[in-house]
Amino acid sequence: MPLFLDYIAATLRSKLGHGDAPKQDDDLLRRGFTVAQVVHDCVDACDSISELAIERRVTISPEELNALSACLDETVAEAVAQYGRRRELDLLAESNERATEDLGYLAHELRNLLGTATLAFDALREGSVGISGSTGAMLGRSLQRLTNLVDRSLAAVRLNAGIGTRERIVISELLEEVEVSAVMEARARGHQLTIERHDAGAVVEADRQILASIIANLMQNAYKYTQPRSHVTLRTASTAGGVLIEVEDECGGLPPDKAATLFRPFEQRSADRSGLGLGLAICLRGAEAIGGVIRVRDLPGKGCVFGVELPRAQLSS
Repeated sequence: MPLFLDYIAATLRSKLGHGDAPKQDDDLLRRGFTVAQVVHDCVDACDSISELAIERRVTISPEELNALSACLDETVAEAVAQYGRRRELDLLAESNERATEDLGYLAHELRNLLGTATLAFDALREGSVGISGSTGAMLGRSLQRLTNLVDRSLAAVRLNAGIGTRERIVISELLEEVEVSAVMEARARGHQLTIERHDAGAVVEADRQILASIIANLMQNAYKYTQPRSHVTLRTASTAGGVLIEVEDECGGLPPDKAATLFRPFEQRSADRSGLGLGLAICLRGAEAIGGVIRVRDLPGKGCVFGVELPRAQLSS
C-alpha cells in the first residue's frame, strides 16, 4: 500500500504541475498483487481520501478532485492493460503452435479477455471512475477483441477442418455486412473510414464466412497500425478476370524487406503489441482456401495496401 500511495501522490503532483509524472510499470503485479487487488485498492483509496478530508476538515478543490479521479482512472486502466499484456506474453511463451490449432490456447485467450472486461466493469460499477474515461475505453477494447477473436476462431476452424461452402456472393451485399462493424470500430479508435465501391456489383464464388473474416482481419490490421486519428480506405476494384478488395492505411509505409514476413503467425510490425499477430496469417490461409490471392503494396512514406483478389464468378447459363 505505501508503494501504491506514493505512486498516486507523485501522479497527482504531476497533474497539478508540481513534478514529473512517475514511470508507469507493473511493480505491484511483479510483487505478487493481483490486478483485482490493484483495482479494489484504487476504489478504497478514493473513499479513504474523501473520508479523511471530511474528518480533518480539509477542503478539496474541484481541480484536485478532477486530478484524483483522472489519476485513479489511469491507474486502473494501466493495471488492467499490464495484466492483459502479461497474460498474453505468458501464453505466447507456452505455445509454439498457431492459436487456431490449440483449443487450450484459445480457451486461455478467451478467459484473459473476459477477465480484463470483467475487472474494468467492476471498477465502473463501483462508481469511482467514469464510463467515458480510460477504464471505459479499456472495457470497449476488450469486448471488441473478444468479438474479433471469436470471428477469427470460427474462420480458422473452418479452414483447419476443410469446411467450405462455396456460394455466389455479390460484393456490394458483403460490403454492407462488413460496413456496420467497420464504421463502429473506426469511430471507437478515432479514425476516418472511406468506402469506395468500384464494380461493387461483381459476383464471386467463395465461402462467405471465410471471405468476410479476411476482410475483417485486413480492416483490423489497418486500424491497428495506421497513424493515430488517420484515414483508412476500403475499396473494391476490377482486375483482368477478377475482383480485388483492398484496405489502405496510413501507417507510414513498410520497413525494407518486411513484406515477405508479414504473413507469418505471431508476426507484428509496430510498437502496438495488442493481439497475437495471427490475423494476416489467417488471411493468407483463407485466401488460398477459397481460390484467392493476397496482395500487398507499399506506399513509401504514406502507408500500405492489403487486398484479396478473387476470380469473378462465371455467368449463370
